[in-house]
Amino acid sequence: MRSLEGLADGRFAIYIKTHRALADGVSAMRLLQQTVSSDPGQRGMPALWETTEPAAKPAGTHDVLDAGWRVVSATRDLAGVPAALVDTAWRAVRGRGGPLSLAAPHTPLSVPISDARTFAGCTFPIDRLRLVAKHTEATLNDLVLAMCSGALRRYLLARNALPTAPLMAMVPVSLRGDEPVVTAGEVPGNNIGTLMCSLGTHLADPAERLAAVQTSMGEGKAASAGRSRLQVLAMSALGAAPLALAMALGRTSGPPRPPNVMISNVPGPATPLYWNGARFDPLYPLSVPVDGQTLNITCTSTNGQLAFGLTGCRRAVPAIGTLADFLGRELDLLDVFHRLPASSRRDRSARPRRRRPTRPRPG
Repeated sequence: MRSLEGLADGRFAIYIKTHRALADGVSAMRLLQQTVSSDPGQRGMPALWETTEPAAKPAGTHDVLDAGWRVVSATRDLAGVPAALVDTAWRAVRGRGGPLSLAAPHTPLSVPISDARTFAGCTFPIDRLRLVAKHTEATLNDLVLAMCSGALRRYLLARNALPTAPLMAMVPVSLRGDEPVVTAGEVPGNNIGTLMCSLGTHLADPAERLAAVQTSMGEGKAASAGRSRLQVLAMSALGAAPLALAMALGRTSGPPRPPNVMISNVPGPATPLYWNGARFDPLYPLSVPVDGQTLNITCTSTNGQLAFGLTGCRRAVPAIGTLADFLGRELDLLDVFHRLPASSRRDRSARPRRRRPTRPRPG
């Protein structure tokens, strides 16, 4: 942990670094909430890195029966893993979505990383995002993905590097419950699956990009529907194989290429959080870029704000702050485009038209 002082208005920042093997985004958020409070007057709170150990209790008859049922359930789930993996591979071959994608194009982001990092952050009111999502008949996650799609399209167009095929995003999906705090007996760690989402970056119309995201996410959710946690984890492991190969071998050009970007949304409490009277405002997430996936976009919601944290390789993702600016422009476009008839839509994120040179007037 590092304390960064000297910010405006007497504020300070706290940088907390946690190994990914210890906690995923959801469990990290829940662990953080063990050391903070919604009461600004509370004092004597533990350090942010401290956790409380649950009290040990002797195993009873119910615990023994529960353990036995877990063994039976795991055996049954394990029998369904081969079929789940075959279905995952078949969907990938046919381009029907799911945890595995074989269609990621090569971009300047699909290269080995250096040891230098770059970061940019921005925040948006959740109420506004939810209103736009409602008007576009989308979920909040779909809207976030569409914003990222448009921002990446703008960014790559500016670098003359937008591929003709749509970028693919790896989207983590929590397999935990919906409760935003640590539940009794819950063990911190990684408990996530993944879906691959086609971002529709080849489409000029923001509304069409949002529709492409919705279709892709719908296909991904359908692939995991009715599957057990063990089966979803196995399917996600297969989906992560291209990325794992890129990290292990340093081979990022494929095929199969790893997904172009990781985009994650970690929900947090709607109320303000305080630590010994100091309010967290905002709470920016910083995640991990890897070989072949040099940009990570993670969102965290707290106190009515959705904070975007963009972490990248400094060499592969120059001027990362422009990406954060583009997120705001894409939200504005999505807010406007859903009000317009399809015949009057114009792509404001396309390349600017070149003006023909004017001939000098004879003088």
